[in-house]
Amino acid sequence: GWTADGPTTTGILDRFAELGGTYIDTADSYAGGRSEIMIGNWMHGRGDRDAFTIATKVGKNPDNPGLSARSIERAVEQSLQRLRVDAIDLLYLHIDDPSVPFDETLLAVDELIRAGKVRYFGGSDHTGNRLIEARIAAAQSGVAHMVALQQHYNLDLGVMPRFALASGFLSGKYRSRADLERHRRGGEVAAMLTRRNLRILHALDRIASETQSAVATVSLAWLLSRPHVVAPVVSVSAPDQLDVAMAAPHLVLSRQQLTELDRVSE
Repeated sequence: GWTADGPTTTGILDRFAELGGTYIDTADSYAGGRSEIMIGNWMHGRGDRDAFTIATKVGKNPDNPGLSARSIERAVEQSLQRLRVDAIDLLYLHIDDPSVPFDETLLAVDELIRAGKVRYFGGSDHTGNRLIEARIAAAQSGVAHMVALQQHYNLDLGVMPRFALASGFLSGKYRSRADLERHRRGGEVAAMLTRRNLRILHALDRIASETQSAVATVSLAWLLSRPHVVAPVVSVSAPDQLDVAMAAPHLVLSRQQLTELDRVSE
């Protein structure tokens, strides 16, 4: 719905299923809800909704902003309609909304879980202190706990790191100002063209050559080696990019290779 039109999205999702993919991440704010619609129509056309774990996020859509009980309830109902499903497998709170007491937010999500409209929920962009506060509030209220966190990285929860390839920089396709001009997302990556980051790319190049893998595959394999990382969240704009991404779980990096990547990224 953003970098991929309808036919391209169908091709990507078809290839994802062929490669054994089962977890699809979206949000009610992506392309104004169109992302959910496209995914929902694709699943409905296949008739195998139970083959996939669907995660979506609420809190950023301008129609239902924030994490008040009313916003969450309305947002989930609309996401269910767009996704054409009876339940959301994993619901993320897309923002931290300190203007709403955690008790109100947690009770609203718990009611949706009890109603069978949501199975599990997690957070996104919450600080460590706010996560602790949410855990205490959930324990005191006797409601469902967060089970996941979509963040750059966290030690305490199962993590689905977003921007796993740094907007494409860690795929190796941005190495000069000319590269930035050739790609739509070049503006997002411009600040990453530093000496440090180029050293990271050089290390990735060496390891990619040693393992006969793509640079993006090595980047994701490193991330998968980190403790508590469940699944990196990776966006693609063409079906063939999935082959590179989904080769990562099968690439085992040596201790020396992991140490080198740790060192250059410090």
